Amino acid sequence: MVSQHARDVEQRQHALAERYADWVPKTLHEVLDEAAQEFPDRPLVITDEKNLSYRDIAAHSRSIAAGLMKLGIQSGDKIALVLANYPEYAALKYALSRIGAIAVPVNIMLKADELKYVLGQSDSVLLVTMDSFRGVDHLAILDAISPAWAEEAGGEILPLLRQIIVFETGEGSRETTAPSFSSLCSDVDAAMPQVSPDAVCDILFTSGTTGPPKGVQLTHDMLMRCAFGSAYARAFEDGRRIIFALPLFHVFGYVEGLLSVPFVGGAMVPRLRFDAQDMLRRIEHYQVSDALLIPAMSLALIEAAQSADYDLTSLHAALASGGKAPPHLWAQLRKILGVNEITTGYGMTETTASTTVTRPQDPEERLLTTNGRLREVGPAADPALEGLLVDYRVVDTATGEPLPPGAMGELQARGLGVTRGYYNKPIETAEAFTPDGWLHTGDLGLIDADKYITLLGRTKESYRCGGEQVLPSEVEDVLAQLAGVEQAIVAPLPDERMGEVGAAFIIRSPGSQIGEEAIIDYAREKLARFKVPRHVFFVQSDELPLTASGRPQKFALTRMAQERLEII
Repeated sequence: MVSQHARDVEQRQHALAERYADWVPKTLHEVLDEAAQEFPDRPLVITDEKNLSYRDIAAHSRSIAAGLMKLGIQSGDKIALVLANYPEYAALKYALSRIGAIAVPVNIMLKADELKYVLGQSDSVLLVTMDSFRGVDHLAILDAISPAWAEEAGGEILPLLRQIIVFETGEGSRETTAPSFSSLCSDVDAAMPQVSPDAVCDILFTSGTTGPPKGVQLTHDMLMRCAFGSAYARAFEDGRRIIFALPLFHVFGYVEGLLSVPFVGGAMVPRLRFDAQDMLRRIEHYQVSDALLIPAMSLALIEAAQSADYDLTSLHAALASGGKAPPHLWAQLRKILGVNEITTGYGMTETTASTTVTRPQDPEERLLTTNGRLREVGPAADPALEGLLVDYRVVDTATGEPLPPGAMGELQARGLGVTRGYYNKPIETAEAFTPDGWLHTGDLGLIDADKYITLLGRTKESYRCGGEQVLPSEVEDVLAQLAGVEQAIVAPLPDERMGEVGAAFIIRSPGSQIGEEAIIDYAREKLARFKVPRHVFFVQSDELPLTASGRPQKFALTRMAQERLEII
């Protein structure tokens, strides 16, 4: 028997499917302008300082677009953005869309050499950067790259970088002769170029869980189809409000937050930094209905909600993804935060964003045992894929032969949501695809008969101990069951005798004093000898090197283990 909740979800999805029944590919700014016509006075961006309506953002983006054109920016030019979740980020993204320029969102935590690499690799001609944010002096980083950057931009170091514009956050104290962000705005009613939905809109650099980042090319149509798919698969109601502290330079916050809400006249409530009590207060104050979370954020919100009294009755949905979640997380989200539509999923930059997601009406078992079902996106689907934007198959890692449902192997993807390749990296692009056009995800997993995916690790993260293959995820699942362990992450460590051994990074549960011996003894009891970690390190959650999507960087953990053992 179908529950009332399931019927409500289906009705919301049906309403969205009817409204966008005849999918027409569009650019980012075309979708914004349509929403601004229908919902001109509704807020699109809600912050503590101000609310910006659809009309406001549309007008601001036109002004910035005109200013960019006065600077000589043309269609196809690459514009790098070192910006946190300020409202201006949204206006600037839509402005770039209007003139056909390509955004290069940059991780705001990059150091000088890393930023130099991204700017050079992407052929950026303009950089918009903050002056200072959260103690990071971004102008000092530019000093280290090109000392005369204020006058010469990239100079001889980055000859294609012609201009640098500084966004003043209010945290910096240094004066500069470089033009300010406010100078971009122009009152000139400039004629904008025609922009194709099939044109590249963004070059987003991979998080780099296993190595140096690569620039993933995403088109307008890919982003709009995926953003609509988020609204459809998660059954957005009219006016949904989504809060998140995830960065807009990553597809999670960008697609699932900013780009998804215009389809229902909703709003995003971006936070500049994550603070659990701040998030709960804003959920209450702004009547937020949805939250984008990674496991560490979810756990912090649950803990904060237990220590104070918040009115969270407006919050009914959460997309809690981005990493391995403790088994008790889902029940606590329901019980303590009152969320009755919890979804979790899987995706990557190369597939635009989430491509699998549990359904809002799914039982908790699906949250506990899978990483979501192949995401159905309604009218935004690839016409060749029967309701999907991205399809997956599982292949044997040795032979490349497709495997039946339930068998473990490498996940491979295809469809309109899959990137055309990496910018300026033809060899890596060729290596990323199979001869028949499927993308190598590098993820190990299985797909069951109901099209739910279960991730089992990374092909590059699995390691061989004494000739035996070890999946870190298997060891992590076992260690997480031990009382006193909040989270366990296992990374490989080179070993002269065994080839590789495991290093376990353990986050203790609140109040726990569990020690290394107890961890090793439990692992020996539950696991084959070659799977037992050789080393145990106790860490705080903020010590873990994470990607922007909240996934542990295994190569960085390997380096951390080597440093602690003083073997490098």
